[in-house]
Amino acid sequence: MTNEILLVITLLVEYSALILLHQYFGKNGLFMWTSIATIAANIEVLMLVKAFGMEMTLGNILFASTFLVTDIVSELYGKKESKKAVKIGIATSISFIVISSSWLLYQPSSGDFATPSIRTIFSNTPRLMFASLAVYVIVQFFDVWLYHKWWAFTDKLFENHDKYLWVRNNGSTILSQFLNSLLFNVFAFYGTYDNITIWNIIVSSFVIFLITSLADTPFVYICRHLYRKKQTKGGADKNLDTY
Repeated sequence: MTNEILLVITLLVEYSALILLHQYFGKNGLFMWTSIATIAANIEVLMLVKAFGMEMTLGNILFASTFLVTDIVSELYGKKESKKAVKIGIATSISFIVISSSWLLYQPSSGDFATPSIRTIFSNTPRLMFASLAVYVIVQFFDVWLYHKWWAFTDKLFENHDKYLWVRNNGSTILSQFLNSLLFNVFAFYGTYDNITIWNIIVSSFVIFLITSLADTPFVYICRHLYRKKQTKGGADKNLDTY
């Protein structure tokens, strides 16, 4: 199976999993996904793959899913709760930095076979995690702020609070992803890869983020539809109980 097919399947599976978690656990399911994606994306980012004629880090789709989370939370639960999702991601990143760094302090026994591989992977993780954490704080709070700015703009211009979800979703995420691609790849890989490779990663990352941003819009609509349907059903059930 080619990398291109795997990436498409990964996007569909991960975005669908996010929707299912919300369907069964509500906003706590979205917070849960934030923690999962934050940890996994910072491990996946160590892998450099080639797909669609470009070099890219593997964590792009998972990291993009955290923007889908904040957009859904903003849409359904408000700005305060979307900031809470960002703070959960920050707390998760800090916890994982501390835990993974502590692994490297232990002296392995003579029968150990895993430590060399773990050291190879996680010796670079603190720098990537700190870079990811710094960029995550900047970009995610910017995304939440911009989402609600777009919402206020469309609300005022079209006098409709509900419509134009695709504008606030894409308008905030695409700009935030450009900022993310630029800042993270410079902070994380400067001195590790040559400048041409870093630039190629920045461009490819943004192209992937652009595609994932456009691809997540239907999932936001689906999530909002399922949420409202569940709310309506819940209200009907309460009426039946009190009738």
